[in-house]
Amino acid sequence: MASSALRTVVVSTRPLLQFRAATVGALQFSTTTPAAGEKKHYKLCIVGGGAAGISNGSKFGRKLGKGNVCIVEPSEVHYYQPMWTLVGGGVKSFTQSGKAMADVMPLTVDWIKAGAEEFSPDNNLVRCSDGTEITYDYLIVAMGLSLQYEKIKGLPEAFQYDGVGSNFSAKYVEKTFRAIQNFKGGNAIFTFPNTPIKCAGAPQKIMYLADDFWTRNNVRDKANISYNTALPVVFGVKKYAEILAKLCERRNLKINYRHNLVEVIPDKKEAVFEHLDTGEKITFPYDMIHITPPMGPPELLKKSPLADAVGWVDVDKQTLQHVRYPNVFSTGDCSSLPTSKTAAAVAAQCGILYNNLSAIMDSQEPQKKYDGYTSCPLVTRKGKCILAEFDYDLQPLETFPVDQGKERRTMWHLKANVMPELYWTGLLKGRWSGPGFYRKAMRLGMGK
Repeated sequence: MASSALRTVVVSTRPLLQFRAATVGALQFSTTTPAAGEKKHYKLCIVGGGAAGISNGSKFGRKLGKGNVCIVEPSEVHYYQPMWTLVGGGVKSFTQSGKAMADVMPLTVDWIKAGAEEFSPDNNLVRCSDGTEITYDYLIVAMGLSLQYEKIKGLPEAFQYDGVGSNFSAKYVEKTFRAIQNFKGGNAIFTFPNTPIKCAGAPQKIMYLADDFWTRNNVRDKANISYNTALPVVFGVKKYAEILAKLCERRNLKINYRHNLVEVIPDKKEAVFEHLDTGEKITFPYDMIHITPPMGPPELLKKSPLADAVGWVDVDKQTLQHVRYPNVFSTGDCSSLPTSKTAAAVAAQCGILYNNLSAIMDSQEPQKKYDGYTSCPLVTRKGKCILAEFDYDLQPLETFPVDQGKERRTMWHLKANVMPELYWTGLLKGRWSGPGFYRKAMRLGMGK
């Protein structure tokens, strides 16, 4: 998702230069962009050019036609962020994870290449960083979330040191595999913060890949690996949590529950954690550490009338319609939807949103209801994966007629090879709304 934090990352010239070659071929086909400072009206304004924004733009661009839909997004590069687990694990390259924004922007929408600076939903108005003022009939907010490394003392400065990485940022994801490669033994720590995050399984997936890499390279017997998580469980869904806890025990991966990272002291190679039940501060020495940062809603949203008490876009969890502004909808990481924030969730949400917003446009009531479907392909080693799928009630909602709680090579290929293609050619083109239809078909119409 194209969060405010990701926008900061794109300022770095290295990622931009890596994807600029693709941009050159796309520029001649780029959509019309209003001049900076112009006032413009659209039937639909979409704020955010991540997975949710581009997918919604593709769907509604086809429905409403050119000149009726705009996407507000300043980034030059669009990343398939679920691939960063495999980049950090040395399975994929960083360049495989991104494309020039011009190449994925739907041809049927106007691209406002600026950031949103103010929401005024009482006036159906969005003000942009380049001075453009957009009025709209309908608004979709899909801004993603904010990475908050600065909330951990010693960050982001600690990333200048060897042995420190993070798969959640384009700036730091390649440092993860370098840290894994250079690790010759000692303490390796993988963290999970005390906030909602995108893809709640990602912090432990990189631990499993590192463990597998060190095993293959005869380093594992010199490594003490720990997973320090702020949560009281290893995973939120009971079925998968039990399987993962046994996996960690079998592979001698130590889980320290309720441990929240509060400080990194890189010159001493020490990480300080707060035990959330006792308040005790505990210092762990490390030789390698993978950091999952705290995350939260973008500051712009937190101070806007669209926000709930925490700062997320305040929408009905079934219809995705704003609870106070009926012409406003939201999908993806910035929404208040109480489900795991993943690309799989975005796909399902976009299908629901398209049907419900289309109904509103036709002066009808929204009928489709989102069940909270989300998915987390839990990579457990190179070549093996557990495909976790579940709903709002944290009950398994599995697509295939097999036990997806087992480690399978087929699920690895789905994660590593099928899902990226499905993302670029299905989700972003507005032609993939999740596996709901296939799930029912495989069960002959029975079940959810």
